[in-house]
Order: sequence, then structure tokens, then C-alpha cells
Amino acid sequence: MPLLQVQDLSVELQTHRGPAFAVRDVSFSLERGETLGVIGESGCGKSITAMALMGLLPENARVTGSILFEGQELVGRGEREMCALRGDRIGMIFQEPMTALNPVHSVGRQVAEPLRLHRGLSAGAARKEAIALLDRVGIPDAARRIDAYPHQFSGGQRQRVTIAMALACGPDLLIADEPTTALDVTIQRQILDLIRDLVAERGMGLMLISHDLGVIAQNVQRMLVMYGGTVVESGTTQSVFANRMHPYTLGLFGARPGLRTARGQRLATIPGTVPELVDLPKGCPFAGRCRFTIPECNAQVPPPYEVVPGHHARCIRLDVVAAEKMKVAA
Repeated sequence: MPLLQVQDLSVELQTHRGPAFAVRDVSFSLERGETLGVIGESGCGKSITAMALMGLLPENARVTGSILFEGQELVGRGEREMCALRGDRIGMIFQEPMTALNPVHSVGRQVAEPLRLHRGLSAGAARKEAIALLDRVGIPDAARRIDAYPHQFSGGQRQRVTIAMALACGPDLLIADEPTTALDVTIQRQILDLIRDLVAERGMGLMLISHDLGVIAQNVQRMLVMYGGTVVESGTTQSVFANRMHPYTLGLFGARPGLRTARGQRLATIPGTVPELVDLPKGCPFAGRCRFTIPECNAQVPPPYEVVPGHHARCIRLDVVAAEKMKVAA
């Protein structure tokens, strides 16, 4: 049985312009000890998917489909039951530590809180464990700094504190939502190495959300490419990078700067703009921005077609895309 099994997950949000489907028929699974990456532009549904898994969606959100965590259905669970899971069996690293951390409480109190709530540790025992956690994630002189406040730490150190909080109770599933946003390249590498080492050490399942193809390439075994709230391509990271087929995935890869990109050279871009969630086309969400678009693309959301075993793309024109790729390669 997979650690996490998501089937046909959809999330509908109510806006002043009407209902908006932030996530549409998303399906994937994650085994214990496995790493899964989710990539796409801002507004594609990555974070909303993570919030659905955590039960942290707005009150007006309507969720359909299934989220099985070790065989237990999470969709429709009450807040009390979800609170028992969050911070205990499922941990989450949020993308902005200054909003994830409470500015009026010391970092030690915040790291110790899940230990007291979920493990029933005394204040003294929780404090001792919090010091060990802060030391494990690389906070220098943790015993002295445990009573410091978030604003007294650097951005990279605050992110390490949020990692300590997420890992305090040894979760089975760790969700990392853009965990290196706004950090410089050196600190980013340290944070990602730390997450990878801790996942391997504790045998957790990891869901890593990013907009950075390099981060995904180096840190996960499988990946999902999302656009318009839908998974448009999925497979092993190696296969998607080597055999990318969906036009949106091709556009993402084409927009990357390369080693041979000349100084001042304009990068390739995807034409058009990301549609508002309330204005998504009835068919393929990428229709209109895609140069392969034909009228049939607007009829309905395409089913996933197999590219190679275990690798799928939602595009009815994969044969045309493949032919053009072969032509360019020749």
C-alpha cells in the first residue's frame, strides 16, 4: 500500500468572479522513502494541492476525489482529526519562514510545541529535544539560541528552524513547498542537502514543490509538471528530462538559460499569459498558448497518454510533437 495515494483530486474555490478550479483531477502516489517533485509556474496549482493534503484550504473550498494516507481517507475529515495528523504524521516546510514562524514566540517554544502536543513530552523534555533538533539542522550554538526570536536569525537559519519544526515528531510524509525561496544559491544548496539527508535518514516520503528545474533534477526520483491546475506530464525525473513531450514542458525547458547563452541574449519565452483560474479553457489548459493547438484541443481535457512506460503526457498531438522533435534533432 502506498504511503500516499491521490486520485482525481479537484479543488474548487469561490471567488468574486465565480467558481475557480484551482486543482483538476490530479492523481499520483508516493511510497515511503520515495521523493516526488511538483513543478510549474505560479498559479498552476502546486501549493493548493499541498494545502489540500494538509487540510489547510479556505473554508469556501470544495474538495472532491480521494486522498488516502496509509489507506485512510483524508477528504472530508474533520479539523480535529486533521490536527492530530498535521505536525505529527505529516510535516510541512512552508516557503516563507517569516510568515510560518510566530514573531512573538521564541524558536525553541515553536519547535517544542508539536512535541508537547503530539508526544506528550514535559516542558523540560521538549526543550531538550528542541535543542537537539536545532543542532541537527545546523543552528550554531543551539542551546544558547533556543530562546531567541525569529527576527534574530538570518533567512537561511529561519528556514532551518521551520525544518526542525516539521521534523520534530518524525513524520512519515514531508511536504516542502518552495523551501529555498529568496535564499542565495549557497544557502539553497545547504537547505536542499539537509532535507535530502534527513529524508534518507528517517525513511520519509518527500513531496518537493518548486519552480526550479535544477532543484527538481537533483533532488527527486519522480516528478509532476502542473499547468492550469492539472498534471500535464508525469514520470520518473530521468524520463521526463530525457523524453519531455508535453508542449508546456518543452516551453519550460526552452526558457532555461544555457551555458552557451550569450551575454545579453534574450531567453525563449512561452507566448501569452497564464489564464485566470475562472477563465480556464474547457479543454487542454495550455490551448491557445501552444503552437500545436487545433480545435479539438478545446473540446475536453486530454487523458494521459503513455510516452514510455511509467511516463505520461496529457496531449492529443504527441505524434506531431514527437515528429517535430525528431526533425529538430536531425
